[in-house]
Amino acid sequence: MNKIRISAVAYTNTKPFIYGINHSAVSDQIELSLDIPSDCAAKLINGTVDVGLIPVAAIPHVPGANIISDYCIGSVGAVNSVFIFSSVPAAEIKTLRLDSHSRTSNNLARVLLKFHFKQEVTCTTDTDAVTDAIVLIGDRTFGKKDDYAYAYDMGEEWMKFTGLPFVYAAWVANKVIPEGFINEFNAALKNGLAARKELLKTLPANPVFDLDDYLMHKLDFELTAQKREALALFLSYIEQL
Repeated sequence: MNKIRISAVAYTNTKPFIYGINHSAVSDQIELSLDIPSDCAAKLINGTVDVGLIPVAAIPHVPGANIISDYCIGSVGAVNSVFIFSSVPAAEIKTLRLDSHSRTSNNLARVLLKFHFKQEVTCTTDTDAVTDAIVLIGDRTFGKKDDYAYAYDMGEEWMKFTGLPFVYAAWVANKVIPEGFINEFNAALKNGLAARKELLKTLPANPVFDLDDYLMHKLDFELTAQKREALALFLSYIEQL
């Protein structure tokens, strides 16, 4: 059987999944690449890979997209790694610099600013632009909250807005994947999550960020019915932007 090509996010939030994959027989059946979220999506969209842990905003752009896993990158409230950092209160944000790493976080910021904070905002991808606020995600946010006058955790703000959890990334395929592999893959991911305490022992200590709290409490990895509801709602809001 040809190996299944998989792209996964290279951030800390994915390490439990990678740990589970690397400690299972699934690792012999795949070709795994670790990428930033936007590249995961691009590879799945153009067919370079068969499965990707992709930002959920990219799902409508994936030919034949189907979610194959019971697990995701999600949160129930604050996630502590997906932010709008701002020099002014949310009600005064007029300009926003987007993050090139993730379509989902950029769209979530736009949804929250328009529908939750009721702001009409001009967005830019120019990394040199001076703006009221910026979107920043992943490991690059660790320990950065105190660097800004205002830090809006988008998982927390989405919960305030909708009462629902959020899904940042899901395991999506662009073709039919054998059921036997999917079952093994899900088992590997489950085992990786169960081994988070062991994984934490292998990670370098971060003096400005609580990795234990992040992996054990802030992130919520099960793709529940409520998260699927939130995903559908989020995609419907994107269509209104």
